[in-house]
This record gives sequence, C-alpha cells and structure tokens, in this order.
Amino acid sequence: MSPSPEIDPSRQPPRAGRVLLLLSAAAVGAVALAFFGIQSRARSLAEVANWTDAQAVPTVRVVAPQRGPGEDALVLPGTVSAFDMSSLYPRASGYVAAWHADIGARVTKGEVLATISAPDLDQQLAEAEAQLGQLGAAVQQAQANADLGQATDTRTARLVVQGWSSKEQGDTDRLTAASRTAALAVAKANVTTQEAVVGRLKELTRFEKIVAPFDGVVTARNVDVGDLVAAGGTSGKPLFQVADIHRMRVYVNVPQAYLAALKPGIAATLHLPGAKATVDAKLVTTSNAVAESSRTATVELDADNADGRLWPGAFAEVQFHIPSDPDRLTIPMTAVVFGAHGMQVAAVDGSGRVTVKPVELGRDLGERVQVESGLSAGDRLIDNPLESTQTGDTVTVADGPGKA
Repeated sequence: MSPSPEIDPSRQPPRAGRVLLLLSAAAVGAVALAFFGIQSRARSLAEVANWTDAQAVPTVRVVAPQRGPGEDALVLPGTVSAFDMSSLYPRASGYVAAWHADIGARVTKGEVLATISAPDLDQQLAEAEAQLGQLGAAVQQAQANADLGQATDTRTARLVVQGWSSKEQGDTDRLTAASRTAALAVAKANVTTQEAVVGRLKELTRFEKIVAPFDGVVTARNVDVGDLVAAGGTSGKPLFQVADIHRMRVYVNVPQAYLAALKPGIAATLHLPGAKATVDAKLVTTSNAVAESSRTATVELDADNADGRLWPGAFAEVQFHIPSDPDRLTIPMTAVVFGAHGMQVAAVDGSGRVTVKPVELGRDLGERVQVESGLSAGDRLIDNPLESTQTGDTVTVADGPGKA
C-alpha cells in the first residue's frame, strides 16, 4: 500500500469560527426582522387609531330653513254636484204613451218630458164632474123649495094674525120653511165638497204630463213607451233626472286641522282628471260640523259651468289657495326629531358643534312643515338626525353649509 497523502493544517479553516460566523449572521437577521415587524405593527395600530377617531365624528348632511310662499296650497279630493238636481217620479198611474226628451237633452222649465195615459183617472174625473152637475141641480131644487117655504110661511103668518088660519098651521109652515132653508145649505155644501173632488182629480190629471221643473239637462231616462207606472211612491228608479248645470257645487271633506283657515271667499282651482284646463271655484259655506268617524268637515264651493266642462258626480282635485305669512319658515320633515322632549331640531355651527333646539311646528305641508318658533333663517340643520344626537356633539358636514 502506498502511504496516504498528508493534509496541510494551514489550508483548512477552523470549524468553530465558521459556526460562530453563521450564528452571528442569523442573530442580526432576527433582530432586523423583529425591528421591522414591530415598526409595521406600530404603524398599523396608529392607522387604526386614526381611522377609529375619524369614524367617531359622524358625517352629516345639513339643510337650511326656507321662507314659505305667499299662500299655502292645500289639495284635497272633491265631488262635483249639480246646482239643482231633481228626480221625477209618477203621480198618476197608467201607461207611458210617449216620451219627448232623452239623456243629454237641454230642456226648459215646464217642457213636457213624457205623457202618461191614465184612463181610470180620466173616468174618475168624468164621474166626479157629472156628480157635480147633479148636485148643482139639487141646489136649484133646494133653492126653489126654500123660496116656496118662505113665501108660504109669510102668507100663513098674515092669515093667522087676521084669524083666517090657525096658529098650528102657522107653526107648521114656519118650520117647513126653516127645514127647506137648511136643506138648501146642505145642497150647497155638497156642491162645495164635490167641487173639491173634481179639483183634486183635475190636478192629478195634470200629472199625466211629466214636465221639467227648471231649465237644465236630462241626465237620466228610465222609462219607455208602454211602461206601466204607479203613483204614490219614490221607490225604484225615477222616470227622469234633470240637473241644472249652469253652475256647479263642489263638496270637499277637509281635515279638522285646516278648518280654521278655510273661510267663505277662499279661492280654489279644480283639476279634472284627463283635462288640461282648470276651473276656478270659490268656497261659499261649510257644514259647521265635524264627522266623528273621520274628523273632517264638509265644505261647499261654487264654480261657473257655462262651457259645461263640469259634470255632476265627477271627481276633481281641489287646490285651495290659503293666504299665508311669507316670512314664516319651513323645514323638511326629515330634519325634525320626535323625542321625549317634543319636537326638536339639531343645528350645526361653523365649527361642527351640534345644538339641539326645541321648535314649535305649524301646518304640515307634506314633505315640509311650518315652524312657528324656535328657529332662525340662518340655522343649519342636520337632515335625518339620530335620536341620540345631543348638544355638544361634533359632526362633519358632508356637503358644506346649507343655504337659506
């Protein structure tokens, strides 16, 4: 075997020194990682703290009070009615012989709308007139008997005085004359009674013609030739309906809160569905009573209808023009807080500080409400404030200061 080569100790680094070098490098790296980790965590914690502080100050939107218009517009549903409306029922029983006016016809007062054939009524009138003639003849006969009785009594009384006739005969003739005078009075009373019967029947025969009670338009016809109609009732449908539409009445149920402002003379505008044009109206009277079920009162308006645009029974939106104070402030309903302390608003000053103010509200205008007191025109109010908002809170205004 050949001898092994000898290793030079000077060429090999010591093993302990190399290990120490590696441990030193690892320690330096660990220290560097720990330093940078701690620094990053501290930066993150600072950012979280800043974000938390920023979130603690809420961002709000502010609104400003506005001055109200010169009038308050109150819009309510209304019902249009004819100025006069008449339902015509039969007062004579019989068959309809003819009708002369259909729906939509313009009629004048006294114009015949239909004719009823009532032979029974005509026959009753003829019999009553004949009986009146008989009673008239009876009056003539009673008058003649009364005159004869009076003459006989006068003659007998003279003979009794002269002794040519007995007193008994004189009494008999006197009483006979009185009886005949009474019979004449009865006959005349019978004639008067019969004349009343004839007058009533004649009046009923006038109802054989259905006439218009006033100038207007026929809005309903529920009769045809040959129909049997009966007098003496208002059940069922009327024969005709006639409406006076030269001027219309409009009825509106107004909530109790607005009744104090609605006085006779208040102007209004009628908006009809499907029509672009409007109609002017004026409040003329109120019912002076509030319905317990709805807490509303009925008011009546009048409107000219010369062009016939308004129809009876139509629906209309009635816009009342109520005079209002133009200096009165209004705010959105969303700016009001309804809390345990009443109505309040949250005002924001220039530094973002909140001041909660109690306010007294007036009329509800829908999306806005009037403010009677507790507010000035330069206030900036938080829109949709939280119920937990308190005086002294700090907020950030998102869209800048509100404009009055």
